[in-house]
Amino acid sequence: MLDSRSPIFNAYKWSDAQRDQMDRDGHIVFPGLLTKEAQGQLTESLVRILQMPRSEGQGPKPTNMYAAEYDEYLESVIAHPQMLELAGNVLGDDLRYDHCVSLIRPGGNSGSGWHTHGYGENHPELGFVRIFFYVNGFEPDDGGLKAVPGSHLYRRTGIRASVDDNEMWAAWGSDRTHPETGEPMEVENLTAPPGTVALMWTHALHAVTPRKTGSDSRWCVVYAYRNPGEGSGARRISFPFEQKCRNTLGNLVELY
Repeated sequence: MLDSRSPIFNAYKWSDAQRDQMDRDGHIVFPGLLTKEAQGQLTESLVRILQMPRSEGQGPKPTNMYAAEYDEYLESVIAHPQMLELAGNVLGDDLRYDHCVSLIRPGGNSGSGWHTHGYGENHPELGFVRIFFYVNGFEPDDGGLKAVPGSHLYRRTGIRASVDDNEMWAAWGSDRTHPETGEPMEVENLTAPPGTVALMWTHALHAVTPRKTGSDSRWCVVYAYRNPGEGSGARRISFPFEQKCRNTLGNLVELY
């Protein structure tokens, strides 16, 4: 279990310029934000999740989709003061924990096709942010995250395509101008050294490149937080976990 006094993040500053970048691009990356201790603990936790008997992941609580419910360290990160501060920089004080999903990609993994997520399409005041911990990082062509800056401002849901950029643009359609800058929207291939933390608005169009055969596993876990106000189709909190955490986390685990 993580002691709330033990830092998970190295020193950083959240400025108005960074908030503007997050809102303009739909994502922001903090290279090397995770402390060495946190990187080590997260790796141990994700190895445990990966090695759990397959039968544990076939029921209503698959291990990867409810990762924090299977590991004390991952659970303790949910309400760590630094984690809530980071999420609060984006969402404000009124927020809810939504899910914790392990995104482990071993060598040879096919990656993830282009897609978007949704929340509060008719209520733009409701935010939903995903916070990715890239424990051992990635290169753009080796399990790398790529995104389209400005795509989140369209608040489109249900976009699905292969990892191929041309197929993505065909699925996206003809609106390819950044709503704020007026510039053509383009794919950004991100790079993440070990210990990187990335934040992304839920409506952002993004994909993951295949992990090269022979590469080691890309250790990654994503935590999601949102403003309450609507039901969340992404929410991964079992009833027993919610009841267990009610006394310690208060309304952080509630739906609304």
